Amino acid sequence: MHVIDSHTGGEPTRVILNGGPDLGSGPLAERAERLATEHKTFYQSVILEPRGQTAMVCALLVEPVDPDCVTGVIYFDAEAVLGMCGHGTIGLAVTLVHLGLIGKGHHKIETPVGVVDVEVHDANTVTVTNIESRRTQTAVSVEVDGLGTVTGDIAYGGNWFYIVDPSPVPVTPAHIPELTRAATDVRSALQAAGENIDHVILYGPALTEDGHSRNFVFCPDDAYDRSPCGTGCSARLACLAADGQLAESDEILQESVIGSSYRLSWRAGTDGGVIPSITGQAWIMANSTLIFEPTDPFRHGITG
Repeated sequence: MHVIDSHTGGEPTRVILNGGPDLGSGPLAERAERLATEHKTFYQSVILEPRGQTAMVCALLVEPVDPDCVTGVIYFDAEAVLGMCGHGTIGLAVTLVHLGLIGKGHHKIETPVGVVDVEVHDANTVTVTNIESRRTQTAVSVEVDGLGTVTGDIAYGGNWFYIVDPSPVPVTPAHIPELTRAATDVRSALQAAGENIDHVILYGPALTEDGHSRNFVFCPDDAYDRSPCGTGCSARLACLAADGQLAESDEILQESVIGSSYRLSWRAGTDGGVIPSITGQAWIMANSTLIFEPTDPFRHGITG
């Protein structure tokens, strides 16, 4: 299996160029559902140790339905097939540039939740124009053991997020273990209350002069996002726009918990939401062939 690894703001992406399962044809949403329900062993074998790592997101290239798109893609992490992935799309675009398949300028990529636009500025810098994003619930409170009442908004940016600002734990690298425990407990409380949320974002003050804020993004695979999270930033933009805290086309710098950053802005959507713009950088790390030996006891990944 031929793969190319990159990282976007520290968050790894593995692009799978060939060797994936036959998902048939038809809408990408249907093919993504097929991957999720029929091929979990495959996608875990690619992403889990010893070949991968929990924080990684994989991008499986597939034929697009839309002929204007340079490729179709289905994203997944160790626990779930994802609707969209912002850092993964930046990493995918940089990978396609590395392969000589696209150059500077605008290109369309088809995902299970819709077509997104990528603008390649140079070999490392990409702007993603995401699908329309929206806030669906405001000031949703849950009781969390050890934290008390936690209140946040629920918003969609290609994946579903519960957004807490301010965070009950300082958003700094030194507090990553405490942030992980807090986000785990918040998500469990939300799910116990009937909210089908698999991503939690905790916000704190920026740690640089130019930053707007700093976030800690907790993902379905129980790992935190090293980047500021493109779909999470899209959901956040929907909330900022709805609250009148960020004007259309104004740009902010969003920091991740480890200090990497995206530049963000939005324009009005056609269905009452926002069209997010996310600019970030990715770097190629490896061009590899994965081998799945039948005698390897961990060929399907370490799942215990």
